Amino acid sequence: QVQLVESGGDLVQPGGSLRLSCAASGSIFSINAMGWYRQTPGKERELVAAVASGGRPNYANSVKGRFTVSRDNAKNAVYLQMNSLKPEDTAVYYCNARITILADFRLLEVWGQGTLVTVSS
Repeated sequence: QVQLVESGGDLVQPGGSLRLSCAASGSIFSINAMGWYRQTPGKERELVAAVASGGRPNYANSVKGRFTVSRDNAKNAVYLQMNSLKPEDTAVYYCNARITILADFRLLEVWGQGTLVTVSS
């Protein structure tokens, strides 16, 4: 079994910064891609930022220049540094990973449980 555990969500003032962390654990052969999505009530989950193994990061236009996604392959982890936060960044942020599992080398898409980011004064 493979799982993603997120941390770092919090209440922050507009203009502030926050760093989200996500670590994968379990029977992992390799991780093809990791990233972050977010969702607000009544809206579909949307991509925030993602990075494939050895690839360049991909960002939503709304966060370019403010958010930075990075990976630590040794720790099976992905991070999201969020700067210059705006109220419209308020959402539940979900970690996502495409993982090849060790048992039978199947490729699975795995989601974390979500962490709430609230940007408000």
